Amino acid sequence: MAGLTVLIPTLNEASRLPLLLADLDHWPHPLQVLVVDGGSDDATCTAATLAGASVLISPARGRGQQLARGMAQARHDWRLVLHADSRLPHGWSDAVATVQRHSTSNEHGWYFDLQIDAERPMLRLLELGVALRSSLWQRPYGDQGLLIHRNLAEATGGYRPLPLMEDLDLVQRITAIGRMKRLGCAITTSARRWRNRGVLHQAWRNARLRHDWARGEAPDQLVKRYDS
Repeated sequence: MAGLTVLIPTLNEASRLPLLLADLDHWPHPLQVLVVDGGSDDATCTAATLAGASVLISPARGRGQQLARGMAQARHDWRLVLHADSRLPHGWSDAVATVQRHSTSNEHGWYFDLQIDAERPMLRLLELGVALRSSLWQRPYGDQGLLIHRNLAEATGGYRPLPLMEDLDLVQRITAIGRMKRLGCAITTSARRWRNRGVLHQAWRNARLRHDWARGEAPDQLVKRYDS
């Protein structure tokens, strides 16, 4: 039986995390769930513990730092990285198990299609754009999840302790030696970012941050803009 380590970086996700942890109960094989917390001041850690997850406290806030710490504690060869505000689809465990059974799967990174949990036409267009970006340009992002084998994680150097853009940074290194491939089912993510700022504004904001990161802007400055 193939085991699975699930890594979930958190910061004040007590209201959303239990739903994702309930989805993980459908995994039929050995499972390790690591919630790596960046300093929550709500009940995130309590919710994780009550659901049977192991909680790690990161000494520094930021998904890159948190995921680097989690990867170092992973017991199983296959690791699934998820955002806490995601929901897994029916049949996700079958899709992951199918990947695990193929001997060459560990040469690639794997991602879910993106679905956003709000009924707005602009979000359907955004999902289409994400699908094209992921397949044509090989650039899925962290809210689509990442399934990666230990061997590929070690070959690429894994997550670097970046406060922002840790997902794009790792995907670029994966695609330098392999490919990013679809798992064939959709993960659902919260629409809160697009609801709060507007779809076009949020998409433009994200694009500018990625552009400035690629041009070498300091991560600390990007974080200040991201949090503002």
